[in-house]
Amino acid sequence: MPSRSAKAPARLSRRGFLLLGGICAVTVGAGAARWFNIWAETGEGALSAPEAHEAAVSGAILLIDIRRPDEWALTGVGEGAVPIDMRNKDFIADVSGRVDGDHARPIALICARGVRSRRLGARLAEAGFTGIIDVPEGMLGSGAGPGWIKRGLPLHKES
Repeated sequence: MPSRSAKAPARLSRRGFLLLGGICAVTVGAGAARWFNIWAETGEGALSAPEAHEAAVSGAILLIDIRRPDEWALTGVGEGAVPIDMRNKDFIADVSGRVDGDHARPIALICARGVRSRRLGARLAEAGFTGIIDVPEGMLGSGAGPGWIKRGLPLHKES
């Protein structure tokens, strides 16, 4: 027979369970909002996907698709965009070579949803590039817009 001094295992009360569930919901919601970049805006220093396409095709900007090769293979690369994997250790040198060392040339960055392009734009600015433009809606869409693919903008497959 167990002694009276032995305590029963702690159980989560209904209030504790609801509180724990609420914390989990907020955490998951915040992570999803960040992943889908729902607060993104196309404002100053940014272009919508159609604006980026038009500027890239006309030669007004260098549009760089910074996603991974597996992402390019899955969706294709936007017409007028140059694919350069952002994970490449020589990324900044590759970009500099594409603009012949002209760090003032307008360069637009596009990724899937605008999260990585914003972060990498800051890195390029730190490296001395002054004409960095973000495409915050990306290829798949975000809070800034439906994205390159849903807008039906032209793509080409990477081999």
